[in-house]
Amino acid sequence: MENGGSKGDVPEDANAHCPGTQSEEAGKADSCAGCPNQQICATAPKGPDPDLVAIAERMATVKHKILVLSGKGGVGKSTFSAQLSFALAEMDHQVGLLDIDICGPSIPKMLGLEGQDIHQSNLGWSPIYVESNLGVMSIGFMLPNPDDAVIWRGPRKNGLIKQFLKDVDWGEIDYLVVDAPPGTSDEHISIVQYLQATEVDGAIIVTTPQQVSLIDVRKEINFCKKVGVPVLGVVENMSGLRQAFTDLKFVKPGLAGEIDATEWAMNYIKEKAPELLSVVACSEVFDSSKGGAEKMCHEMGVPFLGKVPMDPQLCKAAEEGRSCFADQRCSASAPALKSIIDKLIKTK
Repeated sequence: MENGGSKGDVPEDANAHCPGTQSEEAGKADSCAGCPNQQICATAPKGPDPDLVAIAERMATVKHKILVLSGKGGVGKSTFSAQLSFALAEMDHQVGLLDIDICGPSIPKMLGLEGQDIHQSNLGWSPIYVESNLGVMSIGFMLPNPDDAVIWRGPRKNGLIKQFLKDVDWGEIDYLVVDAPPGTSDEHISIVQYLQATEVDGAIIVTTPQQVSLIDVRKEINFCKKVGVPVLGVVENMSGLRQAFTDLKFVKPGLAGEIDATEWAMNYIKEKAPELLSVVACSEVFDSSKGGAEKMCHEMGVPFLGKVPMDPQLCKAAEEGRSCFADQRCSASAPALKSIIDKLIKTK
């Protein structure tokens, strides 16, 4: 196949006579018609970018850069990003958490930082700090009203991501965790291009066990392979419900509706079967009969980092903006998350 672009900027599945992803004609030339990359190339930044030098200088003080991705929304990606950042900070690492989900910034709430404002110094934008070694940056800190919709096209999103990378003064940190929106669109292309000269460690991809999620995760893995970002591993989140028996609620269905029977049920169990009070209830919420994320990882040749059960206490920790590792309340999910994070640290 003959292409007009240089070998390094022509996708493997490009059409003949591809002008190259950095050409002004990328996505617009006649030869681009029908190419699977046409829309991506048409909207991506073109040509040498002088800001890349400034980004490289800023990122020179960051030892490790980790992207957290997902094929679909609602799989717990931001919850994982937040808890990963909490865990790294509790290991005495210096950590930055960058939220580039421009239209749906949930990181401020999950870190307990709602209502905070960004401040500027002569060194740039200052992150908002949860602890002295855990700083956060998000568009959520820039909205006058948290209910305001961010209705931006790609170029404006790309511009803010570039500004985050170029202007935020993280200082000397060990880890920068980047929480990206779901999918493989403008934000993902931009973050990869802006960081391409700064040695990104790789991406963690979060999914749930069912096929409807894994279908899109396969696309996410292929995106990483195409743009040269190593896949550090896949996390299967919401891998079955695990809940202490004493946290369960019970109802009696009836013609007039449901009646809360929790108090009656618990008193009955205490009297007749007290040994059940120390049992953990488990249930398969999503269909994993086809092997889930672990089988998919084996098929696609990427690491499987582990499973995290659906834990109502972890959901509550995220809602309250706190670490699930701070106490024993997240007894179902915290050990699983800790095992995954330990495995990730050993890899790096």
